[in-house]
Amino acid sequence: MQARRGNFLAVEARQLQRVYRRGQQEVRALDGVDLAVEAGQFVAIKGRSGSGKTTLLNCIGALDQPTGGSVQVFGESIASWSEARRTAWRRQQVGFIFQSLGLLPVLSAYENVELALRLNGVGASERHKAALDVLELVGLTRWNDHRPYELSGGQQQRVAVARALAGRPRLLIADEPTGNLDSKTAHSVLTLFRSLVRQHNMTMLMATHDMLADDYVDRVINLSDGRILSEETRTVASPSS
Repeated sequence: MQARRGNFLAVEARQLQRVYRRGQQEVRALDGVDLAVEAGQFVAIKGRSGSGKTTLLNCIGALDQPTGGSVQVFGESIASWSEARRTAWRRQQVGFIFQSLGLLPVLSAYENVELALRLNGVGASERHKAALDVLELVGLTRWNDHRPYELSGGQQQRVAVARALAGRPRLLIADEPTGNLDSKTAHSVLTLFRSLVRQHNMTMLMATHDMLADDYVDRVINLSDGRILSEETRTVASPSS
């Protein structure tokens, strides 16, 4: 779990545990995970279904509370916070991208992004500018007024990315973001992620089964039964787009 010396840690988990109870059965979704992620890294977390990938992301993103151990994000110990504090922190610091996307079908691309800002209490003029800026960033300016069903799978995923970026998060968390995409579209979305991490100094954690991700990330972490089995550092060329 060693990070390179002298670099700021965005995420640090020590002996992280998450235990669920199903009747009399105890399920250890996380079983003593030690993890350190530098600020500005793009990390893929891999493993079979049930390995603990999503649980790990949820604990790091303050969507779930660990049963034991500690987790720090940007130097703050978030595990013991109240739900209200975790909710406020997520809105300010974290952008979430899910496989299911969660786009509202009756709203345009612009409105889906703008609504997320509205729910966070951002003022009208600031919402408008921020929504337009992130849609331009992900290459969707021409499709601002299109509803999700009028967009390709890759374009829908970019709307979801724009929505996650609208609040200017320091940390991006993605759960199987390319799971429903063909390989060409997946390459395009992974290229976008790589560019965002490099150009905007974001930190990104991505749970994935996709072998294509290995060509875009800085590190691959393999989980099994709630434990880290292995880690691999990748050497990736600068993105071309």
